[in-house]
Amino acid sequence: MTTRLLGRCARLLGARCPRASSAGTRLPPVLAPAEPAWVQCVRLRPQVRGLCERRSLVKEEEIAQTPKRTELDDLVEKASSLQEILQLWDVHGGSANQAATTLIHLVKLVVEKGESDRAILLEDHRFQDMVELVSSQVATVWNGTLVSVLRALSLLGVPSGAPVLRSLQTEALWRVRRFTYRQLAYLAEWGTSRGGPQAEALLNGVVKQLELRWTELADARTASLLMARAGHLYPSLMDKLEDKALELAEGFSAEDIRRVAMSLANQGRRSVPLMRALSYHIQQKPSAELKTPLLLDLAFAYGKLNFHQTQVFQRIASELLPRREELTPSDVTRCAKSFAYLKWLHLPLFESFIEHYLENEQKYRVPQLCNLLLSLARLNFQPSKADEFYSKVHAALEGALSGLEPYLQTDVVWSLCVLQQAKPQYLKNVLDPAFQRKLTDAKPSRTESYRLKLLHITATAQLEKLCPPETSSSPVPPVPAPSRDSRPTPLQTSLHEALQSLAGGRAEAYRTGVDTVYGWTIDGELVVDAENKPIDLQALVAPHLPGGGGASPLPQGARRIAFLAGEFPNYSTRSKELLGRFAMQRRHLQLAGFLTVEVPYFEWLELKSDWQKVAYLKDKMGKAVAEEMAK
Repeated sequence: MTTRLLGRCARLLGARCPRASSAGTRLPPVLAPAEPAWVQCVRLRPQVRGLCERRSLVKEEEIAQTPKRTELDDLVEKASSLQEILQLWDVHGGSANQAATTLIHLVKLVVEKGESDRAILLEDHRFQDMVELVSSQVATVWNGTLVSVLRALSLLGVPSGAPVLRSLQTEALWRVRRFTYRQLAYLAEWGTSRGGPQAEALLNGVVKQLELRWTELADARTASLLMARAGHLYPSLMDKLEDKALELAEGFSAEDIRRVAMSLANQGRRSVPLMRALSYHIQQKPSAELKTPLLLDLAFAYGKLNFHQTQVFQRIASELLPRREELTPSDVTRCAKSFAYLKWLHLPLFESFIEHYLENEQKYRVPQLCNLLLSLARLNFQPSKADEFYSKVHAALEGALSGLEPYLQTDVVWSLCVLQQAKPQYLKNVLDPAFQRKLTDAKPSRTESYRLKLLHITATAQLEKLCPPETSSSPVPPVPAPSRDSRPTPLQTSLHEALQSLAGGRAEAYRTGVDTVYGWTIDGELVVDAENKPIDLQALVAPHLPGGGGASPLPQGARRIAFLAGEFPNYSTRSKELLGRFAMQRRHLQLAGFLTVEVPYFEWLELKSDWQKVAYLKDKMGKAVAEEMAK
């Protein structure tokens, strides 16, 4: 049994060690009995690293196998022109790996020099010789050089169907398991911008390796690069990269933070833990690292994700204020738009934006001015130099407003209505029925939104007496409203219950959820007599209702009161100031004859019992009546 087992081992090891078996055949016959063949095989077998050995051995082997530098490598690195490098190659020559390295240096110089040198290089016979050498002996090119020369030739403009690129891609696909994680990341970045079945196959293989080996990722820059270039194509990879980025966030540079934040914003991935980590670390960076484009990108990312971090906003504003002179009109409008999305108003920063426009009005294009107006209207910001600013705005819009796209023109006029800067000629164009019919070819939700804006513009023309009655009474074209969830919010529900108690439970003495002809919805409506007691309102004339209400006139001394629930989204961030839309609602209702009673969320939530809420409403009503009588 033992002899049979040893014989099998000898045959097996002899088959796996051809050098040993061949060496055994050359031994003299007299030595064969002295030492079994399987012992000779073991002695002659090359050393192989075991699977259980540490990874440091692999690194030592790779370092030992790094090709030695030659005189050509040193000369090419010192060369400063294309012709010098080509001449060096013509004189010295070299291996395929040296040819690939030389090609990489050539492409670097071409990128620095310009397009003219690129065309000359592609036609040079020495360049073509190097390309042919790399293509024919691609198996001898080292991994890092293979990845770099593939990216360099693509950057140079070599056609995707060229033999050298096909050869490099095929070799890279064969070696995909042997690349380091950083090399895989570079290949993924290259593959996302390439087309063709071969590049797609390589990219799929690279991404598969990235997902399987994601725990090997230990470089902050590689993590941010992958998230920016390949994360949007592979959501499963992006999930792993987010976890890794959270782990490596402490090592991110300011540019890495920008890249990660922009990738999250572009993909709409609102990762709260990662955004909090980025917010903390960006505040630790010195001002020298926070360049103006980086600050603008961060503001855009936070606005796109609707992620509020006041300390970061303060830092961005404090960094941008001294740099007003170097800002372009595009920078100003982009930053203003981002902060408007965030509902965050920084008075000194927006005043500096107004100063920038006053100093550089000729550089602003009409769309940029429109975006600036939309941002000011959303935040309801009135500049200190309003007269000078709006005089220049009207001069710029005088001949250009009617030529804007219909939806943008409606937005601009609506914003001017919010800012109380609308002119009759602006309103006439928008209230023209022929113009309004252009706003009915969009999605139902967008059509409904612009129908409401047209109602607000019509209300501005009627209530603020900006247009003749026949113009301002032009009906808004009926548009079928999309089905939407009209359930009241908890604040509105609580307010409705308090109004019911205030009216003594009489349904005919109050209204809730009132849709008006002005495009605004009143959360609660009461009519009180001279003693501030609710009276029946169902039979009273109501010009604010689509049907006009009843036939009885309003009694002498009676007053209409509109209750407006101030939800959290109605206010600027960290402020008690209403946004522009809700400030215009309050103004329109007051011009329509209502006394407005605002019920902000931050006051209502402090009231715990029903009697406290009713007493609160009575007190607010009394103050509103007293203010109206004092005018």
